[in-house]
Amino acid sequence: MVVFQGDTITTLCGALAAFYNKVPVGHVEAGLRTGDLQAPFPEEMNRVLIARMTNLHFAPTVRAARNLENEGVERTRLFMTGNSGIDAVLHVKAGLEKGTLRGGDWPQLDPTKKLIVVTAHRRESFGNGFENICVGLAGLAKRDDVQIVYPVHRNPNVLDPVRRRLANLDNIILLPPLDYVPFVDLMRRAYLLISDSGGVQEEAPSLGKPTLVLRDKTERPEAVEAATAKLVGTKPDRIVSEASRLLDDPAEYGRCARVHSPYGDGRASFRIGDAIHSFFEARKG
Repeated sequence: MVVFQGDTITTLCGALAAFYNKVPVGHVEAGLRTGDLQAPFPEEMNRVLIARMTNLHFAPTVRAARNLENEGVERTRLFMTGNSGIDAVLHVKAGLEKGTLRGGDWPQLDPTKKLIVVTAHRRESFGNGFENICVGLAGLAKRDDVQIVYPVHRNPNVLDPVRRRLANLDNIILLPPLDYVPFVDLMRRAYLLISDSGGVQEEAPSLGKPTLVLRDKTERPEAVEAATAKLVGTKPDRIVSEASRLLDDPAEYGRCARVHSPYGDGRASFRIGDAIHSFFEARKG
C-alpha cells in the first residue's frame, strides 16, 4: 500500500502512479470538500480524483466522512480517524512546553506588542488577491500595538508583491519559509493568525488561536462554525476590520481564542495504522 496525505499535485500523481501499478492506496485527510472545483484550485479537483483511486479513506471529521458516503464510498472502506496533522502539532506543542524540542530564536519579536503571524500562498489569490492582502497587512501595520511576522512562500507570484509592498514597513518582519517545529513555536506565541492555509486552519484551534482565513470558501468549515476561524477573503478593508475587532475587543477575542480540536485528538496515526493492518489481515483470509 502507498499512503498519501492531503490534496497536492504530488498526492494526485502519486495516487495515479500507485493505481496504474495496481498498488492499494490509502488517503489521509480524505473527504474534505467545498463543492466548488475552482476553490481551492486545483486542490478541490485533486481530492475528487484521488477519492476515485483510493482503497482506504481516512477522514478527519464526521462531515468529511459524510461527503465521501454521499459520493458513493462504501462504509467498509471509510474510517473516521481524525487528521495525523493534529497528532504532529500536539506532539510538537508538548515537546516545546516540556523543553524536549527547541523552538525558534526570535530576537526580533517585541514582547510589548501583539504578534500576528501570517501565511499566504493560494493560487486563486495570485495577482489582485495578493496585492489586496498586502494592502490589508500594510494597513494593520500602522497600528503601534502589533507586530506582523510573515514567513513568505518562495513562489514569485507571492514573493514579488510581498517584497514590493511590505519589505520596508515598520512592524512587519518578513522571514523565509520555516521548518515545522519553529513554525509551531511561532504560532503558539501569536495573538492571532491570518492565513489561507488549510493546515493552519486545523492547527490553530488546537493551539487556541483565532484565525482570519484569507479565502471566500473553505473545505474545513468546522472551525468556522465554532467561531475560532472566520472567512475574510482578500479585501483589505475586511482584513483590517476583522483583525482590529479581535485586537480591540477582549470579549470577542475571548470568544474566538479557545482550545478545541475538531480535526482530531492526537491519535489519528494509531487508527490509520490499525485500519491498514486490518486491510491486509482480511486479504490473507
